[in-house]
Amino acid sequence: MILRDPPHTLRLFLVLQGAVVPRVLPQIIGAALWSLAVLLVDRFLFGVPGLPVAAMGVFGISLSLFLGFRNNVAYDRWWEARKIWGGMVADVRSLSQELTVFGASEADRAYILTHILAFHHLHRGQLRGDDVTRVVTDWVGAEAAAPLLRHGNGPNAALRAIAERLREMAEAERIDGFGRRALTERLARFAAAQAGNERLLTTPLPFVYSLLIWRTTYLYCLLLPFALVGNAGWFEPVLMAMVAYVFFGLAEVTHELEHPFGRLENCMPLSALCRVMEISVCHALEREAPPPLEPVDFVLT
Repeated sequence: MILRDPPHTLRLFLVLQGAVVPRVLPQIIGAALWSLAVLLVDRFLFGVPGLPVAAMGVFGISLSLFLGFRNNVAYDRWWEARKIWGGMVADVRSLSQELTVFGASEADRAYILTHILAFHHLHRGQLRGDDVTRVVTDWVGAEAAAPLLRHGNGPNAALRAIAERLREMAEAERIDGFGRRALTERLARFAAAQAGNERLLTTPLPFVYSLLIWRTTYLYCLLLPFALVGNAGWFEPVLMAMVAYVFFGLAEVTHELEHPFGRLENCMPLSALCRVMEISVCHALEREAPPPLEPVDFVLT
């Protein structure tokens, strides 16, 4: 995720970090060259058939509305992912407080809180493909980390290990029935959050939306030069490049936001969110907390 103030004046047009220009540059150049070819044919070979500007305007407005709709849906996915992870941070803090309120021993608190950190790091690896072997081992130890890392669903295995510890605490009367129920409900919130993130990961927007947008955008850029050829003159390639930047750029932005757990610059900072949880757990266990992750070249990962 990019954390920086918007650039001003000339830098606004020079900053490429987080922009979609590099990824849509071939389409921009292609649209400009296509319009130049149509213009040259019209000026030096034969008159090309023209299209009504008003008709292309209606076409462009329709495409803009559809792109705007898809952009809103894609941003909703990104924002939902952020809300889920924000809720997970809050649940970690609430879990540490509940363990104190219900009188859990220091050993039980340390076991549960370190395993909940392992759950989040394993879940981060599940969503983004990160190698979390070292960090999980550092928090729960090599012996406890081995079965979690081998498991087909490591995050769920970490939650099950916590559930087993809660059962042992209840059987040994180290926690009462009300505390057992409250902590079990808190554990269920982590499982629900994992399922919500998995839903976002495995259920993208329907492919028909992407197919329709890309096809319509290409078709619009192919036809627009025939509407501009008698009106824009030699500025036609410049106008076409601007149109291609807007429409192809919006299409690319929606594709990027559709996948909030990727590795692009505008995706979710999962490592930074896990570090926030680590700091909260260290404070609860009265351990030295690691420093928060800082943006590198304005990018927080």
